[in-house]
Amino acid sequence: MNYKILSILFSAFLFVSFTGFSQTRAKWEKLGVRAVNYKIDKDDIHVGAKEGGFTKLKVVVTGGSVNMHKMVVTYMNGEKEEITLRHNFKKGSGSRIIDLKGGKRLIKNIRFFYDTKNVAKSKAKVIVFGRK
Repeated sequence: MNYKILSILFSAFLFVSFTGFSQTRAKWEKLGVRAVNYKIDKDDIHVGAKEGGFTKLKVVVTGGSVNMHKMVVTYMNGEKEEITLRHNFKKGSGSRIIDLKGGKRLIKNIRFFYDTKNVAKSKAKVIVFGRK
């Protein structure tokens, strides 16, 4: 009886191992970092095709606060997607998970439109992560 149970468990293990059923979810990859200025401004993070295609983005802010208005994602084929953020990111906070239109897309660059009113004089860094 124990051999039957072991045989079933071993078969299940092989199925999970060889079918890819046990693959972990895609990890977040850092696409770029930009230190922001103390004013109304815009900054670009260049990504490029070598990074591959992405389906989701996430923005994280460290070092200071940033009032983020929007970001514009430019794809390798020239199309642009404007994503409204309108959020005051505090130090250490992050955006929602942003689904890119059209599935897996090759990103050329990401432009951020923001303003800062930082009394601490510590520059904020905007970090963008992508998931395939």
